[in-house]
Amino acid sequence: MNIDRTVFAVAGLFILISLTLGLLHSPWWFLFTAFVGLNMFQAAFTGFCPLAKLLRAFGLRPGCAFD
Repeated sequence: MNIDRTVFAVAGLFILISLTLGLLHSPWWFLFTAFVGLNMFQAAFTGFCPLAKLLRAFGLRPGCAFD
C-alpha cells in the first residue's frame, strides 16, 4: 500500500467513525468530520497533507498524489 491509498483509507475511516459517533453519541463529533473534510480540501490545492508527511517518514512509498 502506498501513501495515497493509506491517506484516503484513514480519511474515510475517520469520517465514518465520526459520523457514527455524531449520530449515536453527540452532534459535536460532526466538527471532527468537518475538520477531516477541510483538511482533504486544502490538500487538494496545496499538496500538503500532515498524514502523508508522517507516512513518508515511516518509509511508505509515495504515490502520485502527494509528491
